[in-house]
Amino acid sequence: MSDYFLGVDGGQSSTTAVIGDRHGQIVGWAGAGPCNHVAADEAKAKFLRVIGDCVSQAATRAGLNTPGFQSACFGMSGGTADKVALLHELVQTEHLIVTDDATVALAGATAGEPGIVVIGGTGSIAFGRNSRGETARAGGWGYLFGDEGGAFDIARQALRAILREYEGWGGRTALTPALLEAAGAQDANQLLHLFYTPEWPRQRVAGLAQVVDRMAEDGDPTAVGLLHHAAQDLALLVASVRRQLFAEAELARVAWIGGVFRSSTLLDRFRVLIGLRENTACAAPLHGPAVGALLLAYRKAGVKVTPLAPQELL
Repeated sequence: MSDYFLGVDGGQSSTTAVIGDRHGQIVGWAGAGPCNHVAADEAKAKFLRVIGDCVSQAATRAGLNTPGFQSACFGMSGGTADKVALLHELVQTEHLIVTDDATVALAGATAGEPGIVVIGGTGSIAFGRNSRGETARAGGWGYLFGDEGGAFDIARQALRAILREYEGWGGRTALTPALLEAAGAQDANQLLHLFYTPEWPRQRVAGLAQVVDRMAEDGDPTAVGLLHHAAQDLALLVASVRRQLFAEAELARVAWIGGVFRSSTLLDRFRVLIGLRENTACAAPLHGPAVGALLLAYRKAGVKVTPLAPQELL
């Protein structure tokens, strides 16, 4: 029986693997690119390569020549059904859990305790669990019909704002020159068409949310308004989950994770909105999603530990 445990967070933007020993110490970790879709043959090969390389690098860091695990948990964005068989082939483990990214995010954020986590990355979702083991979610419906408050949605709303200025029925905004420069486009019309090309996949478009944040920091009213609206959308997702799981008088702990919360403009507004609700406490996550996956791997094997995450994983 192996003395090692594996936790993996596989998302739309990046993949993180962590390895812990039987005492709960994290002995290896590594990061890689996105691995959330496997529908096409090319995507399947990329999925196997990304996961395989990420786990292999973490194993090397842990000093494992032939990585095998007593238990492994994978939290995957984009659904799990098409990934289970692939992961069985890829990873040697006695116990395998393949679940969604929100489940491992909550496990990490609260160290396995009841609460709510909201993820604001490329997309968005809120997920919670109460003391009775009941779970609920809100959001997470993808970039076409949901993901409000996520980075792609912020970039999309910014493009709509500069298109309105371009056509003469919207106010002037510093987002126009900033986004055009960032994308190397001459005008809003060319920028729009760039976003429909293979050179601008969803993750790259989502990266322009950082430009929106910079313009908000410089005081552009349109950029500030977009980030405040994103914060409100994310807070509404949390409120929906809270209503489903927690009584009004019951304390609900809320944590946030994801790149959009690096924006102080968005995070400050989000915390204010969450704080308006009585018996709702808002704080940064205790651990990242990959450590949450590791905690679930320990639990699956019946091993009780409290792993200490390296700073790189928080």
